[in-house]
Amino acid sequence: SLLTKTYTERAVRFIEMHHDRPFFIYLPHSMVHVPLFVSDDFKDRSGRGLFADVLMEVDWSVGEILRTLEQHHLSENTLVVFSSDNGPWLSYGNHAGSALPLREGKGTSFEGGFRVPTIMRWPGRIPAGTTCDELASTIDILPTVAKLIGAELPEHRIDGLDISELMFSTERVESPHQSFYFYYEGGQLQAVRDRRWKLHLPHGYRTLDSRLGGRNGRPANYRQAKIGPALFDLKTDIGESRNVAAEHADIVERLLATAEVAREDLGDSLTKREGAGRRPAGRLQEGDERLVW
Repeated sequence: SLLTKTYTERAVRFIEMHHDRPFFIYLPHSMVHVPLFVSDDFKDRSGRGLFADVLMEVDWSVGEILRTLEQHHLSENTLVVFSSDNGPWLSYGNHAGSALPLREGKGTSFEGGFRVPTIMRWPGRIPAGTTCDELASTIDILPTVAKLIGAELPEHRIDGLDISELMFSTERVESPHQSFYFYYEGGQLQAVRDRRWKLHLPHGYRTLDSRLGGRNGRPANYRQAKIGPALFDLKTDIGESRNVAAEHADIVERLLATAEVAREDLGDSLTKREGAGRRPAGRLQEGDERLVW
């Protein structure tokens, strides 16, 4: 497959065509999502199987884009963000990667399903070698970029917040988010968390019970399980293995109140709540379709 190579070539071409004025590139690689494919240039290169070959090609892609920015002297005037949309699809085994030490993976509200790495690069603006463990989300990218370029946000409400202070500060700065809501499976509010504590609300989830996933593109079957209410201290138990709800009834009560705020605004299909602030999903109208290469 030439997917990764084609995406990369077109992104590089776009930079070369627009390097003399501000531009935005959103490059959502299909890899390393199943089904896995790799170009001949990277086939068997890793010595660790197809998944690692595919990962090497994505790494090459990022390098090509950074090299193009440097060639046009754009590195110090360009914010590069590399992240993911969810954790690994564990049922695919050796074609899925791993979320360890986090629990579970894609399709669940455990940390292995939602927590993803993010790397930001902006020489001269983002201090090199720094890390940040504050709460943030991909929904924060839009309002953050808008702030950086001096653009106004739309009038309707946006859930993301400006996280530029987290990016640029050399001192410890707290996230503008006080809590996060874990919605999944048709609007189910399955969990809530603050900086330290996470409360799973009663819900069903899929699991492999620590079994290995499938092999070579054939998925293994999940088992359906149930959890909740369950409280985890993410500061000391990032793997969500010890339910401490019985020892911290006050924290459970506080996070239940946080969940109720979310239900009033966004609804919750688990408790059959509509939510006063819930809007219908957007729809493309005739004439809205735009494809630019």
